[in-house]
Amino acid sequence: MNPSRDLLFVIAVVGAVACGMMAGLLFAFSNFVMRALLQQAPESGMRTMQAFNLFIQNPIFFVLFLGAALSTIFLAATSVLHLSQPGSSLLLLGSLLYLAGTFAVTVAFNVPLNNGLAAHSAVAPDAAEYWQNYVSQWLKWNHVRTITSASAAALLTWAAARVAQAQTV
Repeated sequence: MNPSRDLLFVIAVVGAVACGMMAGLLFAFSNFVMRALLQQAPESGMRTMQAFNLFIQNPIFFVLFLGAALSTIFLAATSVLHLSQPGSSLLLLGSLLYLAGTFAVTVAFNVPLNNGLAAHSAVAPDAAEYWQNYVSQWLKWNHVRTITSASAAALLTWAAARVAQAQTV
């Protein structure tokens, strides 16, 4: 047994699970949550989304979201240092997908959209137009996050299998 490869395997599995859980959460919003909110009056949809954006800021979500980021940063760095090792290129690709396509997109696009929504009154004269534009932009970036976090989970799972297989040889 190689302790450093064992640790790499464990972190790859943790990263894959965290990315998969993020993918599930984001998929729910893309698939049905936002569609349900669009069926409500704009004022109600806006207020509900504003509430979601407040309640998602909790320790469990932050451990998952930031834990996935930290594990993928570790995996990317380790992969770069050991590119010839089995699974390293998969670890690197999966990690970069999560970091660029999920974490960075969240910070650069979805969070600013959410901050704008928080500052906008649901009863303002332009609320209906603002809400439609918000949902359109937010969903576009959420689809990106959904696809990249699901892809990252798949690649990290595949990489973990390669790491484990190399341990038994």
